[in-house]
Amino acid sequence: MQDATKFYIDGQWVTPLSSERMEVINPATEGVIAKIALGNEDDINRAVAAAKRAFETYSQTSLDDRLALLEKLLLIYKRRYDEIAATITAELGAPITMSREQQADVGVSHLEDFITALKKLKTRDTLYNGETLLREPIGVCGLITPWNWPINQIVLKVIPALATGCTCVLKPSEFTPLNAILYAEMIDEAGFPAGTFNLVNGAGPVAGSAMSKHPDIAMMSFTGSTRAGKAITRDAAENVKRVTLELGGKSPNIVFDDVDIKDRITYSVLDVFNNSGQTCDAPTRMLVQKSIYGDAVAMAKQVGDTARVGDPTLEGDHIGPLVSHIQFDRVQSLIKAGIDEGATLLVGGTGKPDGINEGYFTKPTIFADVSPDMRIAREEIFGPVICMIPFETEEDAIAMANDTPYGLAAYIQTQDDAKAERVASKLRAGMIRINGAFPRPGSPFGGYKQSGNGREGGLFGLEDFMEIKMIHRP
Repeated sequence: MQDATKFYIDGQWVTPLSSERMEVINPATEGVIAKIALGNEDDINRAVAAAKRAFETYSQTSLDDRLALLEKLLLIYKRRYDEIAATITAELGAPITMSREQQADVGVSHLEDFITALKKLKTRDTLYNGETLLREPIGVCGLITPWNWPINQIVLKVIPALATGCTCVLKPSEFTPLNAILYAEMIDEAGFPAGTFNLVNGAGPVAGSAMSKHPDIAMMSFTGSTRAGKAITRDAAENVKRVTLELGGKSPNIVFDDVDIKDRITYSVLDVFNNSGQTCDAPTRMLVQKSIYGDAVAMAKQVGDTARVGDPTLEGDHIGPLVSHIQFDRVQSLIKAGIDEGATLLVGGTGKPDGINEGYFTKPTIFADVSPDMRIAREEIFGPVICMIPFETEEDAIAMANDTPYGLAAYIQTQDDAKAERVASKLRAGMIRINGAFPRPGSPFGGYKQSGNGREGGLFGLEDFMEIKMIHRP
């Protein structure tokens, strides 16, 4: 068992002030793989004080100096790439092929893109009225990241903070803290000045709340549940700090009757099953035009029946476990709710897959004949569960798609480009993915409504960490 109890504060690995500890569990075996400390308010105060001191000088560094540090970090990350992939497999349960090709890979692609974006960033500009605009680092940033795409979210928060001259305190998810510790080691090796980056593990209601309330933190950037995002916003309000949020989703996937059913339904099912369904913008509400609904249901069942669940340490395109017993219990309760409410169970159901007795594995599940008022159609399940809902007309599809408190992403499947543009313009979501298009690095990631505010990635992601200052001259 790995002893990972120290925090990275002010350029040193230090013993926590808190005495509380937590075991890190391998979700595939339910075995303990590490022990971490859960930081308290005193630990947060120590980290924030270090970041505040460092900001005085780091905020004045040149863009070229910061670019050099980022480029060195990129080389170190590439060298330790396989360690990151293996660690994510151990603590999250993502199959190793997926960890290498997706989970670890975004640590390269996002960092490369931020380097490109930083070179394009205008920190001094002249407005159309002739006055001078400056963009300056906002200050000390509190960063809270989730467990489902851990390195992805760490890079999307830590890198723009450091790139723009901010300093930061990172609190990763306590369920997947080990990849964050590896990343802290890389930042240290890259030579970022002491105090610019600090890592404190801890629970959201304690360490996270202490960050949100801290008067010396100028900005909170959070990715996670809508419930927690609301709590952070309330805590931050006392000091009127900036809050950016990337929260939950219940993304609609509109399948029109002009598509190649085999191609588009296969894509739609496998996209939800990726990462065991633990992706905030997964297309979990499949809205299918009635004229092809029967064929689409049959194809979804065929694809779902071939989905395999298995050991995440083995190569392959199979599905791994859910991250924890908490997530397993939640997904199971919602699958049961779907059955109890009368949805047609095509594939999967409650319980673990046949032949699997340990680990937080769940059956990939597809429901048909779901009505929009069912719990499974309205609540974010965050597991490999799909709800198929029929619709009549384009207008019906748009109304169903928008009938949700979320607005992170929406998907459109059609061969009609004009229809795709028309529908996309009416969907209340931050990202519209047409015919399986995948977001490129640098495109802003974020949503409408209760899916959050602010954007991550590229120039927009950098600007979120900056303040605007105007210079007025006579």
